[in-house]
Amino acid sequence: MSGNIRLLSDTLAAAKAEGRAALIAYLPAGFPTVDGGIAAIKAAFDGGADIVEVGLPHSDPVLDGPVIQTADDIALRGGVKIADVMRTVREAHSATGKPVLVMTYWNPIDRYGVERFTAELAEAGGAGCILPDLPVQEAGLWREHAEKHGLATVFVVAPSSKDARLAEITRVGTGFVYAASLMGVTGTRESVGAQAQDLVERTRATTDTPVCVGLGVSDARQAAEVARFADGVIVGSAFVKRMLDAPDDAAGVEAVRALAGDLAKGVRGQS
Repeated sequence: MSGNIRLLSDTLAAAKAEGRAALIAYLPAGFPTVDGGIAAIKAAFDGGADIVEVGLPHSDPVLDGPVIQTADDIALRGGVKIADVMRTVREAHSATGKPVLVMTYWNPIDRYGVERFTAELAEAGGAGCILPDLPVQEAGLWREHAEKHGLATVFVVAPSSKDARLAEITRVGTGFVYAASLMGVTGTRESVGAQAQDLVERTRATTDTPVCVGLGVSDARQAAEVARFADGVIVGSAFVKRMLDAPDDAAGVEAVRALAGDLAKGVRGQS
């Protein structure tokens, strides 16, 4: 294990040693601006996030609900480029020393060039990539270059995933497994539900890799609920919504910091 994938693994292990789940925040690059997005990520870390996923804005985000789609639209209208995503990763990691991943659909990487993307992400200090729409059986080229540059490859599993499929995914994924708590797109939910716990248990039966749950977690109570059975709690739409609802960019950054603080208490059972 090399590079920042080790930092990612060590961070998840340290949270487990503390008897808690890790808090993983998601924020899109370039939203509301490139500088504003970097400030928001630093605020999420300041508030208590252990790991941050930087979203690469995409024009056809099939997994993302309306809140993240709105933020992506703002970023794309602002002209965000992959170079800005790399800068976001670099500045967020260098300022905090904490693990930063990129969450992206496959098409932008394919167009950019896999070798170029992985080399630049590693150089920026990135810990790896979450690839929600890349089928495992088509991931050979990505995995080759990710391993070469010491990057984690995080695949997404869903409640509909059969046990054999889970084993196929966890055999080749690295860093952690992203367990989507429910069928559908990202967004806040009233309840994360029993489906997520069942999925975590079925996934753990196939691997020792940490299993982190995303989709639907929006407050400390839900974070505490998921933290009881998952290795990590992933929160995205709730952070983005706080920024969208804020009267200005500075207030949005402070709202991110405050929510991260509440969620950090939740994963520690202090909510």
